[in-house]
Amino acid sequence: MTTAKTPEDLSRLFVELANNRDVDGLAALYEPDAVLAFPPGQETVGRDAIREVMAQLVAGGGTFTEERAMPTVYHGDLALTSTVPSDNTGGRVQVVRRQADGSWLRVIDRPEIRSAQSQPQPSA
Repeated sequence: MTTAKTPEDLSRLFVELANNRDVDGLAALYEPDAVLAFPPGQETVGRDAIREVMAQLVAGGGTFTEERAMPTVYHGDLALTSTVPSDNTGGRVQVVRRQADGSWLRVIDRPEIRSAQSQPQPSA
């Protein structure tokens, strides 16, 4: 299995594995108790549950493309990564953690953040 040597590697690996329809490889990018904020409005908790979501994601077909990375923010063994989405979802952000072997895994993944314009605004 290919491992992420840097936090930014996780996005590249996700695209490669998704295009290869490698559900087990996709799930392996996450810590065992990771949280995925997907489908929208829900949280998927744990690698096994994330594997099921990934199976549905890749079953839909299509080609995944690597997106432009924003600067990574580090705090010890944690990092905040993000990319500019190619599908107008407003942004993608992940909290990732360095593992004992030096590789990186996702801890929290929010693949869609709607832009402020698409969010309902509270009435005055």
